[in-house]
Amino acid sequence: MALNDGMSIGALAARTGLAVSAIRYYEAQGLIRPWRNAGGQRRFQRSDLRRLSFVMIAQQFGFTLPQIRAELDRLPNGRTPTKGDWARISAGFRDRLEAKIETLTRLRDNLDGCIGCGCLSLPSCALYNPVDRAAEKGVGPRYLLGDRPG
Repeated sequence: MALNDGMSIGALAARTGLAVSAIRYYEAQGLIRPWRNAGGQRRFQRSDLRRLSFVMIAQQFGFTLPQIRAELDRLPNGRTPTKGDWARISAGFRDRLEAKIETLTRLRDNLDGCIGCGCLSLPSCALYNPVDRAAEKGVGPRYLLGDRPG
């Protein structure tokens, strides 16, 4: 296979460990953009290996496909992402990951107490959430989501 012939979907699947159906799904979601050769077969750029690897890693960190696509859409089409591109993307993801880590830490540290207010501890609720003030801040466990009482 010549370098400019691109990769077949089977070769891409073998290199990424993804099923062919998953690659087609990611294509339908706009995460990769193959072209068709003269025989009508999909062909992928070698940079699609990196894109799909990024998708798999970002999903493991809890990012949604729309969030991932927004980052990938910033990359110029037709060229391999540079180290600078990945540095910029990872900086943005780092901020979101830090926020998730803070939320998970609060959850871990308060799991056996007040869920704030969901409400697992009615006697404590009279102190932390009298007359259900947390409801004014929105639905769900407000204090664990970052809101503060008072």
